[in-house]
Amino acid sequence: METSLGNRLLKTGVAGTLVTALCCFTPILVWLLTAIGLAGIIGYLDIVLFPALGVFVLVTGYAFWRRQTR
Repeated sequence: METSLGNRLLKTGVAGTLVTALCCFTPILVWLLTAIGLAGIIGYLDIVLFPALGVFVLVTGYAFWRRQTR
């Protein structure tokens, strides 16, 4: 069960990091929000995306650390 949790934690961390980094460093999310009429939210994206990126990087690091100690 521990291995399954470690693999799931690693997959979640890597997937979240990739998606959040893609939204942070490319204008994909800006285009999407503009297309659906929510362009007013664009100013607040950095407040949400940068902490989310940090959390997912920490989750990925923690999963790698758990894998190393086992």
